[in-house]
Amino acid sequence: MKKLFEGFKSDIKFRGAGPGRRLDTEAREIPDNSVKERPAPRRAPTGEAQRAAASAAIARFDSKQTKVKTLCKDTVNSTVKDVDFKQEDVMPNKKSGTVQDSVCNIMFRCPLTGEILKKEEVESHMKKSIEMLSSADPISASIMKIHTFNKDREKVKLGVETMARYLKNIIGNTNEEKYQKIKLSNKVFQEKVICLEGAHEFFEAVGFEKKTLALQGQDLQEEFYVLDSDALNRLTDLQKYHDSLLSGEPLIATLDRQPQIFMPSVKAATFDLPADFYNLTIEEIRLEQKLRTEKLKQDSMLKTKEMREREEKQERKKYKYTFVRIRFPDGYVLQGLFYGKERLSILVDFIRQHLQNDWIPFELIAPCGQKLENEALTLSECGLVPTALLTFRWDEGILADMENTDGYKTESVLKQDLLSSAKTFT
Repeated sequence: MKKLFEGFKSDIKFRGAGPGRRLDTEAREIPDNSVKERPAPRRAPTGEAQRAAASAAIARFDSKQTKVKTLCKDTVNSTVKDVDFKQEDVMPNKKSGTVQDSVCNIMFRCPLTGEILKKEEVESHMKKSIEMLSSADPISASIMKIHTFNKDREKVKLGVETMARYLKNIIGNTNEEKYQKIKLSNKVFQEKVICLEGAHEFFEAVGFEKKTLALQGQDLQEEFYVLDSDALNRLTDLQKYHDSLLSGEPLIATLDRQPQIFMPSVKAATFDLPADFYNLTIEEIRLEQKLRTEKLKQDSMLKTKEMREREEKQERKKYKYTFVRIRFPDGYVLQGLFYGKERLSILVDFIRQHLQNDWIPFELIAPCGQKLENEALTLSECGLVPTALLTFRWDEGILADMENTDGYKTESVLKQDLLSSAKTFT
């Protein structure tokens, strides 16, 4: 038994001695089981140069991290980025003077005074002009106020019809006193008439006066509009006021064509458009960004010709105005401002107004080389928005006949007084 235990012990010692080795090799190294001392943590940089180097290293690390995240995004989302627009990104830089110096400015003409106005000046100028008219022609001024200052066209229509009915009852029933006064607290009068700007001025101009009257059979008093007795003797005038009220239209400033002539230049195809062409709010720009993202997804789909044409029309409708330039055979360029919804016939008439021989047929060639023939189409439908440079060309057969006529001289196409004011593209 003793020998057995001694055998176990020697076997355990043999196994614990580690791997074996040959007798003719050097002794193996004994592993160092001592605990090594940990390196001291690095201290934060102290000097300016050291801090700058550390900041640069951190920045490089962050850029790498951002790059990795970007590569992991979806392809569509990575193509169109979400931009946080600021107000100064939307509004034009007033200090640059681009809008003021541009030859493409949107201007309007007041129909009352004929004054040329900027877009932001139109509303205040129109109000002042109508107020000035009030002293000379209060009836016309009040009708203009009703149709111009009230933007809800449905409310204007209902109010005007109600006011005209009051006058019609008076004209048809001159002996009926009840038609010659209007109770101000009347529900219909309150909801449809007096809520309109200019209605009060109209009633006063017609001959109504505010009076406080006792209600029949009651101790209460109410305010009324009461027609002056002199107005009953002017039924013809009342009928005229009635008709003018119903036929009234909003007073709208007209777009000033701003005809300009420019010297021959290769810069004619370059347009410096004002901010009005892209006058979008921040929310509209964000919506546009969202639509672009959706468009990228839709572009991956197969589209029919009808779908593509519909999208092109929607794209052209974004532009309300368009500047059109016409290059003539002698190189001079005529420019005019138009609404995109105006027909090609309006542009043709505009050109004829500035020709020496406005009766001679001519052709307009689009930038793509196509002849513009259908004058019933809008400028937007012709693809002439937001800008276009057209080529003017006489009908060759008629021009040849004219040149063969005795006494005819082939001079500039445009009127001489217009050529004398020619400008140079800058």
